[in-house]
Amino acid sequence: MAKALPQTAGSPWPTAEDRDRVRLRKKEAVLSAAVRLFNSKGFNATSLDDVAEALQVTKPTIYHYFANKDEILFECVRRGLCSINDAAARVAAQGGSGADRLRALMTDYAKVMTQDFGMCVTRTADSELSAESRSQFRALKRQIDLTVRRVVEEGVKDGSLHTADARLATFTMTGALNWIGRWYDPEGEMSAEAVAAGIVSTLMNGLAATGKAA
Repeated sequence: MAKALPQTAGSPWPTAEDRDRVRLRKKEAVLSAAVRLFNSKGFNATSLDDVAEALQVTKPTIYHYFANKDEILFECVRRGLCSINDAAARVAAQGGSGADRLRALMTDYAKVMTQDFGMCVTRTADSELSAESRSQFRALKRQIDLTVRRVVEEGVKDGSLHTADARLATFTMTGALNWIGRWYDPEGEMSAEAVAAGIVSTLMNGLAATGKAA
């Protein structure tokens, strides 16, 4: 088998690695433009023409990277869910009490929900996805819920958390965290860090006054 010839130094033709990097960068640009439009206008009200216009390219250019709008949407929500799942799995495996791990997990979760892909998770209705994408979307969400619930259950077991129903507690927390993606405004007065700290403090400590304060 003949050996590949070395590339001539200073060649104006890009290497395969260079082409891959350029393609990846352009694909990321499509996703970034699309997710912002989906979040601001809604999926149904956003066309691929809108995405192309935002990127100052023609619509056929988009098809070099994605087959259709559904594929773009699913990749946006998949990234949001995977960011949450990665944070949950990372925190769930670290040391400390269940309460310590739950606080850290919820803080990371809340921060993801202030970012474009996290927002897209909450602002996307199941019905807007194809049947196949919807199935994967729901599976990822279930995986996150189960990870959070496991941390809650471990906290109850080690005595650092108290709840009569870990499943209900998990739904309450993840519901509140997910809804950040609906109301959070990156241009507003509160930073992502302040929102995360405030929400997590409320969820961990509750609202009822105790002791002398009551």
